[in-house]
Amino acid sequence: MVDDTGVSASESREGEAVLAKTIAAYRDALGSRLIAGYALGSLAHGGFSALVSDVDLGLILQDPLKAADRVTVAKVARSIRAEGPGLHERLSVFWGTPSTLAGQHDGGRFPPLDRLDLLENGRLLTGTDARSGVARPGQAELLIAGAEFALGYLGGAGKPRLRDIARLRLRPDHAVAEIRAPARLVARGPRRLTKVVLFPVRFLFTAETGQVGTNARAAEHYLASANAPAATLVAAALAWRLEPPGDDEATALLSRELIALYVQYLDDHIARLDAANRASLADSFREWRTRLLA
Repeated sequence: MVDDTGVSASESREGEAVLAKTIAAYRDALGSRLIAGYALGSLAHGGFSALVSDVDLGLILQDPLKAADRVTVAKVARSIRAEGPGLHERLSVFWGTPSTLAGQHDGGRFPPLDRLDLLENGRLLTGTDARSGVARPGQAELLIAGAEFALGYLGGAGKPRLRDIARLRLRPDHAVAEIRAPARLVARGPRRLTKVVLFPVRFLFTAETGQVGTNARAAEHYLASANAPAATLVAAALAWRLEPPGDDEATALLSRELIALYVQYLDDHIARLDAANRASLADSFREWRTRLLA
């Protein structure tokens, strides 16, 4: 059996097994401090692919936040990832307390895009649902968080901390090199390939709608647009999440449409960031565009 994105139930079961093992480990480590645990990402909203997807987990702990919580969460996550290679290595854990998720206190790790996913799609795995007080991020917050993430992840420097953004602006942009030399991107494998293609599509969707940009919904929205210069590439990338492409086929398609997709994404976000009075971030996107087209 497959879902409406073409993903088989057996693939989802692989991810569910990692989630089950992880949530059991957190119940043991956190005890009564664990209020609730949720499946997030494609294991919650559908479209999970064992080939390329992450395994996303959200935790809500009791207030008040304790200094040891970060250590405990990180220790358990490391122990699960160490059981790789494979899906175990792709575990991402987001966590906070009712007060941090309500925006009343700092702490934890639950970026705006993942907090929205918790609200819209979170699937309760253990404990008592505790989302009623979670602050829903606004479109400006989602725009800025997505732009900051893109500067790091698509700039080849990993997932950045906000305080690293200024430094990341000055570092060589590996993603730009991959975009300009698609054979290099194809050689990285289908996981990196599909993320580089589909992340801009997802960010465009979220910036316009204020909703979680799942791969399927974002691609459908993009393909229905009158302005879709990378329509063939986006449709192909959805299929590549399930079945890796031939190298020559993928390289040729990327060469034709990937730069156009990124120019569209960057121009859209430069205008949005200017309108949101985020001049420094908009300038970072202008610099990114310049490097892309140099």
